[in-house]
Amino acid sequence: MLKLIDGLPGNVVGFEAVGKVEADDYRAVLDPAVAAAVEAHGSVRLLYVLGAEYDGFSAGAMWQDTKLGMSDRTAFERIAVVSDHERLTSALGHFGWMFPGELRTYGLDQLDEATTWVGDPGA
Repeated sequence: MLKLIDGLPGNVVGFEAVGKVEADDYRAVLDPAVAAAVEAHGSVRLLYVLGAEYDGFSAGAMWQDTKLGMSDRTAFERIAVVSDHERLTSALGHFGWMFPGELRTYGLDQLDEATTWVGDPGA
């Protein structure tokens, strides 16, 4: 499941993954929020938190994630992924060049730093 994170700056959309993330989570939660931010601000910055309760992506969710990243590559300015799941952050380190915009990974203890970086309007 994806939960929306409230209280972030204008074009920052934040989500926390809890349990298993399914394709419907993208269609019902993430896609509409990203589209609204792009429509309102012309671009989006994404904060994605995958904490201790995160239990993976379904195959359908992985496909939705791929489609989102390919939909409008210029719409994404920054993506901050916050997680202590080593395999995930390692994979992002190897394949981060494939993501739209600038991508950085952070540990869960660096959530405040990630939030500051992704929302910094001067950068």
